[in-house]
Amino acid sequence: MFSKENSIEKIKSLIERIDELQRLERRNAKFKKWIRDTQIALEHIFGNESRHITDFNRIRYSLGAFTSSTPEQKFQQRYVDGLEDARYVLVSMIEEIQEYWEEDGVSNESSQNIKLPTSASYLNSKKIFLIHGHDNGTKETVARFISQLGLEPIILHEQANQGRTVIEKFEDHSDVGYAIALITPDDTGSSNKDPDNVQHRARQNVIFEFGYFIGKLGRHKVMGLVKGDIEVPSDYSGVLYIPIDESGAWKFLLLKELKMVGYDVDANNAI
Repeated sequence: MFSKENSIEKIKSLIERIDELQRLERRNAKFKKWIRDTQIALEHIFGNESRHITDFNRIRYSLGAFTSSTPEQKFQQRYVDGLEDARYVLVSMIEEIQEYWEEDGVSNESSQNIKLPTSASYLNSKKIFLIHGHDNGTKETVARFISQLGLEPIILHEQANQGRTVIEKFEDHSDVGYAIALITPDDTGSSNKDPDNVQHRARQNVIFEFGYFIGKLGRHKVMGLVKGDIEVPSDYSGVLYIPIDESGAWKFLLLKELKMVGYDVDANNAI
């Protein structure tokens, strides 16, 4: 077993290698070595049978479903996103060591001064920002599901105004660990070049807030739930959304995404 200080430094060194791996094509030798190095390090730090090994091994770096026509870009993006998922799982392990391990001669000051990735402060947040338009029924259904999982849905209009402008209020409540955008057919619109091709669209505030959280938290910490036949943002095309279906399968797909980024949520609560 490593000491507290050595364990933190070892995981930190593994995290630092992720940026280089994300710039490489998938199926590269450095990635395979990094996987093995990480598995070995976690075994020595936490033990062979620890849940930390299980959590790391659950991360997906390849598509779960695809066809012969699936473009290579989607395979590469899943590889990059998988590495980003791994980054946050490893950061969570560092935070666990800092908070719960005995000092082993390491002072609180030295452990607290270890630099973590910028988004790490959001990892332990149970707040889920719920971006929504005019579909109140869908909003309430998703908010209730988030609460069932033991998380806290943040709905902007339910928060006190305190004399703030809308954008100030929005920014003040954006300190969350995850964001869910409800892309529901509240508006209709068309291009000036093709005015007869009218399509259902989400409200403009939904698209704005969707992009805001992608920039703040990263794509892996934001999910779009899509209802019906609706136009999705062109700059985000190719990225998988979760369709809101009457059977409720979207709940299990969303729960899976939350678990992938480190949330300890129970599937039994999704029933």
